Amino acid sequence: MALLALVLVTAVWGVTFVQVKDAVAVYPLFAFLTLRFAIASVVLAAPAVRRLSSLGRTGAGWAVGLGLLLAAGYGLQTAGLARTTVSSAGFITGLYVVLTPLIALALFRQGVGAGAWLGVALATGGLAMLSGIHGGSVLGDALVLAGAAAYSLQIVLLERVAPRYDPLALTLVEMLAALGGFAVIALAHGDLRVPHRWTVWGALLVTGVFASALAFLVQTWAQQRTSATRTALAFTMEPVFAALFGFTLAGDRLGALGWAGCAVILAGIVLAEPAAASTLRRLVTGSRH
Repeated sequence: MALLALVLVTAVWGVTFVQVKDAVAVYPLFAFLTLRFAIASVVLAAPAVRRLSSLGRTGAGWAVGLGLLLAAGYGLQTAGLARTTVSSAGFITGLYVVLTPLIALALFRQGVGAGAWLGVALATGGLAMLSGIHGGSVLGDALVLAGAAAYSLQIVLLERVAPRYDPLALTLVEMLAALGGFAVIALAHGDLRVPHRWTVWGALLVTGVFASALAFLVQTWAQQRTSATRTALAFTMEPVFAALFGFTLAGDRLGALGWAGCAVILAGIVLAEPAAASTLRRLVTGSRH
């Protein structure tokens, strides 16, 4: 159930690539992110505020750190998305699946097998192919990749924090920390103003309620029951959904080189997690039995 819940979360994230790209084309980036996490915080406040005391100083500190990592990831990813295609951003974001075990190795000495190193090599090659897609940019792709690294670190740390604290309280403080970070930047730029377009409001409501408040609550709940590597494995579906919605909703056309780069990245993702093939096969065929 935890793995399935995470896959459903990636479907929501996949469709929001299109909405966010359209929204930040007509509304300032950091103002958008400020309002997004303000909505997420409001959604979680009522059920979570009475549980905040359960975190204590240590838990609150962890939650703030995780929230700032989310803010860094979203800021970098959304800045990159404004400069590249939806499909390209989606697949590059998927690289956190290979980055997660590498960060776990660096921080906590968790072993990484030969398959993971081969996966990194393949994914890097696929990224090089994907970065040449017409309509994208090297800068945009690099910003999205930096965001993916921030997400990976958040996943690795959350694996160790989530089992110790109430998921609602932890997620609310994460959202508030991200809100605070973005609000400071938006105010410094003088960007905060009321949006006047439905394109922006629609993206804010979907990303604030579903892709932030509920999605990260589900992630915190799921990581009490599964590992960081399996969480990253479930998130392999995000670039797939992003490409699907980019093709059907945004008119992205990757071309032969672009789709080949996507295929190579996915191959690297699968190799980085040996359980990927069998797990995804069970997800696909499970409904038949």
